Amino acid sequence: MTSDSAIRATQIPEKPSVDGLEDKWAAVWKEQGTYTFDRASALAGGREQIWSIDTPPPTASGALHIGHVFGYAQADCIARYKRMAGLEVFYPIGWDDNGLPTERRVQNYYGVRGDATLPYDEAFEPPQQGDTDASGKAVKLSAQHPVSRRNFIELCDVLTVKDEQTFEETFRRLGLSVDWDISYRTIDTRSRAVSQAFFLRNLARGEAYQAEAPGLWDVTFQTAVAQAELEARDYPGAYHRVAFHQPDGTPVFVETTRPELLPACVALIANPDDERYAGLFGSTVTSPLFGVEVPVLAHPLAEMDKGAGIAMCCTFGDLTDVQWWRELRLPTRSVITRDGRIRAETPEWISADGGRALFDQMATKTTFSARTAVVDALRESGDLDGEPTATQRKANFFEKGDKPLEIVTSRQWYIRNGGRDETIRAEMIERGRELAFHPAFMRSRYENWVGGLNGDWLVSRQRFFGVPVPVWYPVDAHGDVDHEHPIVPNESALPVDPVAEAPEGFEESQRDQPEGFTGDPDVMDTWATSSVSPQIAAGWLDDPQLFSAVFPMDQRPQGHDIIRTWLFATVVRAHFEHGSLPWRNATVNGWILDPDRKKMSKSKGNATTPIGMLIEHGTDAVRYWAASARMGIDAALDTAQMKVGRRLAIKVLNASKFALSFGEVDPSTELSSLVTAPLDRAMLAALGAVVDQATTAYEAMDYAKALEVTESFFWTFCDDYLELVKDRAYGGRDVEVSDEEAASARAALRLALDVQLRLLAPVAVFATEEVWSWFHEGSVHRAPWPTRTELGDAADGPAGAADDPAGAGAALLDSVGAALAGVRKVKSEAKVGMRAEIASMTLQGTEIQLAHVRAAEADLKAAGHVTSLAYAVAGTLAVRDAEIIPPEPKQRA
Repeated sequence: MTSDSAIRATQIPEKPSVDGLEDKWAAVWKEQGTYTFDRASALAGGREQIWSIDTPPPTASGALHIGHVFGYAQADCIARYKRMAGLEVFYPIGWDDNGLPTERRVQNYYGVRGDATLPYDEAFEPPQQGDTDASGKAVKLSAQHPVSRRNFIELCDVLTVKDEQTFEETFRRLGLSVDWDISYRTIDTRSRAVSQAFFLRNLARGEAYQAEAPGLWDVTFQTAVAQAELEARDYPGAYHRVAFHQPDGTPVFVETTRPELLPACVALIANPDDERYAGLFGSTVTSPLFGVEVPVLAHPLAEMDKGAGIAMCCTFGDLTDVQWWRELRLPTRSVITRDGRIRAETPEWISADGGRALFDQMATKTTFSARTAVVDALRESGDLDGEPTATQRKANFFEKGDKPLEIVTSRQWYIRNGGRDETIRAEMIERGRELAFHPAFMRSRYENWVGGLNGDWLVSRQRFFGVPVPVWYPVDAHGDVDHEHPIVPNESALPVDPVAEAPEGFEESQRDQPEGFTGDPDVMDTWATSSVSPQIAAGWLDDPQLFSAVFPMDQRPQGHDIIRTWLFATVVRAHFEHGSLPWRNATVNGWILDPDRKKMSKSKGNATTPIGMLIEHGTDAVRYWAASARMGIDAALDTAQMKVGRRLAIKVLNASKFALSFGEVDPSTELSSLVTAPLDRAMLAALGAVVDQATTAYEAMDYAKALEVTESFFWTFCDDYLELVKDRAYGGRDVEVSDEEAASARAALRLALDVQLRLLAPVAVFATEEVWSWFHEGSVHRAPWPTRTELGDAADGPAGAADDPAGAGAALLDSVGAALAGVRKVKSEAKVGMRAEIASMTLQGTEIQLAHVRAAEADLKAAGHVTSLAYAVAGTLAVRDAEIIPPEPKQRA
């Protein structure tokens, strides 16, 4: 870099410290708008001069955890590189504050639960402020105070704002270079309008539709659950061997873990290749206790080696039941309601007196209590063969839920995603192949998910704090709701709340009245809004000029666990609306694992909050730990690695203080022209190679490789080069040096420091900014990314390097560094200090190695305090025959 007016008199603290740098520079960056997106410059420069990032909006419910720091720091390294590389970086921040996680936190924090039947209370005050009541205990769900929908939403809004303020403080301390002026909340006006406009356009094109169908249901949260939100967990159960009866009384035994579903049985199903049941296909059997006649059918999904090889199909016990029901066109006989209990009314298909009496006993009971009643009755009737056998069964849970999901029939909204349409599925696969995944193997996770879809995306939720489904329904003269002809608003009216607003042409007095209307009570899945985060941030509806400049975006950073949700859903929405990908690159970070190798997360209760670590170790240290991990690879929480990062940050300060301690630089002088000494030129040649490698790595999104090569050189620079040139840079305290030789060392030091600070800046954001301020105006994070050409012809290495078969750049530095290490070794073995004198020694090595050392002999002798040095061509480079002058004995007091 040219020594122009950007280099000024150094201002170096007497005792540099990494402590307090976060507060100091975060305040400066905020005041000066260091990371502000320059819209005018970006639009003038054109699309190729912009790098736009679809920043993950974290769920605003409680506190961030260390996994957030891990992923966001990695993405930030790339953003910082792109900014220094000359691009205008569009780097917004969002908060995902609508949805179930927020509601759950509000319920626990305030001790309340929403109840849509209650009126709004203007004077309502929540019973608690915090996660415990006055006695210090968490409030159980059953004891939570019911409040109106509007009161509940207001509490959600208040608490999410508080949480987001805490999140922002943490992210600022982490040094995220987002533009804090470009922010959004997934519940704010723009987000709701964009989300609803997308839905209405999906609806108009036939991509969104409503259907009454069996679906997964969480009985605790009272909401439908999508396939992408499932989590299979082990759940204790028991196999019950139960007898169905053929017309002649011959038993047909099935093994089931859910005998309480006997009244919902619609068929027995076996594999068509199972010879044991070949004679039964097409016949009927009668269910025990309830006496309902059901067919015996064949289907390839029946597992011959599981249980008795023949299974009950009940509507509905699991997803396989749903598939059998749909493909074999079976009747629907649901007995489990949305609250997870047995329905109150005895079904009409149970006609036997005994069966009706038993069902009366089961009615309104939980599935557990109903199971007990059925098993007792089976024992009494003799239809239970043996006693139940304990087992662990796999059950589907909502990823944030505590109880196994049930399958109930309900009216819900869906968006087509390829789960039931092979054409759309193929299009989604192709979109994934257009997208550049980093690392590339993450594409297989995307394709496996899309290939395994078994249904469309269920987007409606029976919750409160979300984006409302923007439709109303006509109510006919008989008071019946017409779901087939929804009333939709104009886009100009968005956002709307159908529960609180009347549609155009109606008055509020007509709500739920004959020949009036009713509002859709549901909200959309939080992913239905998060999946349009690029459009929200970029102003799709209200800022077409900006949108055309930054969309499709360049980068989507995220974790691999939400490829199936956030990434896939965003691809689906952009494909339908824009006919394109939403971004060009997906950078996928790994998880942080706890000591049991399990993912750290708030929901699992094993997450570590980051603020303590940021304070204890320093932000640069934590960022170093994150940036040391390869993209897409899970990593353990490693405080030892953070200590290494802190040591690196401290070394940046101390090494910089030395490199800048030789007075001011004449601003008219080209620094590289002063670098003449072979060792100095070799160091800059090696640094030039590092610049090339780090740049190539960052262009490939490989921040870890860039850090690795930069850090490796930095430690060589500190441990070897600084020690070797120290005496020469000071003007020759131990050996005589010329003014030209001293100037060469000083210029090389400053050049190398300037370049290395910028190479380290994306990771060690605070230490590098601090040092940069000592001798530069402006921010290092707005400085240009270094190039080899800045080093001038010094980057070519020592004179004659081009003719050296070993390459006299890094090789010369390595050889002289190895020789210095040999000197240190013999002193260490002799148990003397490093400043002890060596009267004479012999250095052995290859001819090329010894030639390298001869070129920098004066530096080696000064650094090693060597008086006489001989050379011998022989084997590996090493020091031998060293005559060490013992230090003067210490005088006793």
